[in-house]
Amino acid sequence: MKEPPADFTPNVAVAPPSGCVFWQQAARQILITLPRDHRFCAIGMYTHNLEMTPAEQADLRDALELFAGIGYLLPEEIPGIPVLAERPSSVLDAPLAAAPVAPDVVLLLVQPNQALLLAEACQAADRGAVSAIGRPACALVPMVRASGRAAMSLGCCGARTYVDLLGPGIAVWALPGSRIDEDADRIESQRQAHTELARFHQLRRQDVEAGRRPTIKASRPRLDL
Repeated sequence: MKEPPADFTPNVAVAPPSGCVFWQQAARQILITLPRDHRFCAIGMYTHNLEMTPAEQADLRDALELFAGIGYLLPEEIPGIPVLAERPSSVLDAPLAAAPVAPDVVLLLVQPNQALLLAEACQAADRGAVSAIGRPACALVPMVRASGRAAMSLGCCGARTYVDLLGPGIAVWALPGSRIDEDADRIESQRQAHTELARFHQLRRQDVEAGRRPTIKASRPRLDL
């Protein structure tokens, strides 16, 4: 955001080793961070288009050189990394229910069964498959901010090292803040449909494993029992 709310001030005492750590901290509190609070995360500063000092710019060059040297990220891939179009003076991260302003992007850390609901709900909203990215995980924010479409990240090596909540089997999803109410309704509708459909499949499995050969039409009334 360009300016924080008038009654909120920057409140980070210690800069973490990676900007995505703020995602985890903001699950419990409202955070207002300035570019200097992201100084140890040159890649995050790049994707969020934060103003860099000469030292931070040098750190970014060194990071990209390291990545290229080990074959992790090649120079020709860099232009394809999403970057925020605007340059924010600060970043606000907060629990959604406590956010003092309307969110630009809503982040979710989800398990595969939750991701299934999100994928189907968002695919219906966007009339197409949900995009998935890997490195860097923080590029998910500018990607969704620019496109207005949901997307997911499988996380990157850095995020999975620094963010304890991003454990095995957890992925990061991002929803456009401008339509979060509509997406929440779609997700809840999909959850209810999944509950009913799972029961249908369970009953049908029982029938088939018992040697019966019911048609879909014949199986459908069992849901009403």
